[in-house]
Amino acid sequence: MSLRPTESAAEPPATDLSAAELNTRIRDLWADGELPDERRPEYETLVMEWAAATREDVERAA
Repeated sequence: MSLRPTESAAEPPATDLSAAELNTRIRDLWADGELPDERRPEYETLVMEWAAATREDVERAA
């Protein structure tokens, strides 16, 4: 996963995945009970994308 050219570090990366799909990917990274150091950047990106997707879900529900 990479940032789109128009995104800044302050903005969460845009994704087409739902919060549930992102949550599944996050859980998969922790499947062995710990997060491998080399997967930390992927984890951090997924968490930012999950937070943005969650906000979008709440905004649509409101």
